[in-house]
Amino acid sequence: MTPSSDGDSQRFRVAVVGSGPAGFFAAGQLLAQSDLAVEVDMFDRLATPWGLVRAGVAPDHPKIKSVSRVFEKTARSAGFRFWGNVDVGTDLTHSELLEHYHAVLYATGAPTDRRLGIPGENLPGSHAATEFVAWYNGHPDYSDHTFDLSSRRAVIVGNGNVALDVARMLALTPEELAGTDTADHALKALASSQVEEIVVLGRRGPAQAAYTNAELRELGELTDADVLVEPAELELDEHSRDTVGSDDVDARVKANVELLREYAATAPKGRSRRIVLRYLVSPVEILGTDRVEALRVVHNELVGVDGAVAPRPTDRVETIETGLILRSIGYVGRPIAGVPFDESRGTIQNEEGRVTDPVTGAPVPGVYTAGWIKRGPSGVIGTNKKCAQATVDRLLADLADGRAGSPDATPDGLATRLHARGVEVVDYDGWEAIDEHERSQGAAQGRPRVKLVRHEELLARATSSRAPA
Repeated sequence: MTPSSDGDSQRFRVAVVGSGPAGFFAAGQLLAQSDLAVEVDMFDRLATPWGLVRAGVAPDHPKIKSVSRVFEKTARSAGFRFWGNVDVGTDLTHSELLEHYHAVLYATGAPTDRRLGIPGENLPGSHAATEFVAWYNGHPDYSDHTFDLSSRRAVIVGNGNVALDVARMLALTPEELAGTDTADHALKALASSQVEEIVVLGRRGPAQAAYTNAELRELGELTDADVLVEPAELELDEHSRDTVGSDDVDARVKANVELLREYAATAPKGRSRRIVLRYLVSPVEILGTDRVEALRVVHNELVGVDGAVAPRPTDRVETIETGLILRSIGYVGRPIAGVPFDESRGTIQNEEGRVTDPVTGAPVPGVYTAGWIKRGPSGVIGTNKKCAQATVDRLLADLADGRAGSPDATPDGLATRLHARGVEVVDYDGWEAIDEHERSQGAAQGRPRVKLVRHEELLARATSSRAPA
């Protein structure tokens, strides 16, 4: 059957699971079809939409957060519904969604961090950067977490944008943070932080660092923090020299290396905090009795492997005293019961967005994926737009070829089913009530918003928007 606009039962119904950038881009692309009547129901485990735009983007990056205006336009489109506070895999099963929708598209991101896998990693004071980011952004799962910021030195393991976000947040002054939407509990803790030095560790060299030019440049624009780089650690190996000198190399790499050289050549100004960028070092053990006291690292050299470079440990070992370690070495998705999952990659098993059967390799009818859960944690927010479009193109092609799912019922019965299970569904009106409250509280303080950071507070504000029965 090819759904059409002839009657509600003939409309093409898609469930999008995950309300971050990939989910919203996919929803917008589906609803923009001029020759097909599409309805999109978007599900999210949280009462709030936007995914990492709300809970991952650094609070001092309001321009990046402004992409939410595009998502708001999609949410106001005819045929869109938001089902917040619904955990697919727990409150609703994958098979139940297939009973009600012609297609289900998973865009649940990569919320779980990769571990270092070294002794001492579980000591208090050792955390995933994802937890720290969620904490200062007011994610309700992490609002009651605590981070001991009494140590003079913090160490961040990783060389991507998240690592630099975390370093910057630890180095910002209270005045720089005051006009942001940083969660109130984090504002208070960061204002009293005793951290003076933030060391960022990369296991490879400066030419292999994954962060963008903009993120690296921002470190030098901080009000009260020096950026330090040891010139000796900027010495490029033969392969890296050839790479940076090549006309084919990514301009980002060349710009990063040049910027790092500028930092290395700049004398410290004696500011109250320091960000130290280190290269060619890998953690091998976290030291401490009852909590983190130090990090032992091994110095690396780069060797060629299959046309690329890889770090190889030397016999030189160093111990860095610290009371706080934040790892930011990669992220993986979480499996959802009934959805094929590639454990080795931490993604839903798929071929160009079509979810595939783990035994036969054939596409599973009506099941798709987009974003980090499709391709792994790579790219920036805009990358998800192209990724979502590629998946939507295949979804629509399957529909035209009669390869969509065959639901037995409309989604209306899901609300009754969820209510019977004790699930308080937050619709888009409920989210707008939360949004209006947060913005009004923020306006009184000269901030974009003051976030509600606990599940019960969010649900109470969302349900306050409903008219009395």
